[in-house]
Amino acid sequence: MKQPSLDKLMEKVDSKYTLVIVVAKRARAIMEEGKHEDLARGVKSVSISLEEISRSTSAYECIPDEHTLC
Repeated sequence: MKQPSLDKLMEKVDSKYTLVIVVAKRARAIMEEGKHEDLARGVKSVSISLEEISRSTSAYECIPDEHTLC
């Protein structure tokens, strides 16, 4: 699976930090589900997550609290 370009990914999020957090959380969720068809083919969950974000099939929402700013 070819990785999407950083330029394309940055159009979907507001910063590189946000991208890392969103990708990591989605990758963790994919591993917990364990049902993703690409996992059986040996594709890593981070690669799946990056591809989903670039295709906009995965979304995120920033919910501010006392320690974060959105």
